[in-house]
Amino acid sequence: MEKNKVRLNIGGADYTITTEDDPKYVMALGDELDSLLTRTLRENSRLSVTQAAILLALDYADQCKKAETSADNLRSQIKEYLEDSARSKMDAEIARREVERLTRELQNAQGKLG
Repeated sequence: MEKNKVRLNIGGADYTITTEDDPKYVMALGDELDSLLTRTLRENSRLSVTQAAILLALDYADQCKKAETSADNLRSQIKEYLEDSARSKMDAEIARREVERLTRELQNAQGKLG
């Protein structure tokens, strides 16, 4: 993949990031982080930039863990649904075969009576 250099300004400091991601995406992340950092510093004037960055990192780590847990739960549910679907298909196939067998028996019995 192509490496992109993206210049960001976060909390008044300039950063150059080398990434394979779309530069617009990385810039949007940087803008969002800068906005959150600025707001955090404005709302908590006693915090240093480093303290505010740590709080934001903890918040992002929390969101990430919760998203991973949610994704794991969704994968588990999907797996259960797929297993249920496979069982239902198998049950439907068994029922179809039984209907065919009973239909043949009924036709044989009607042939003997007729």
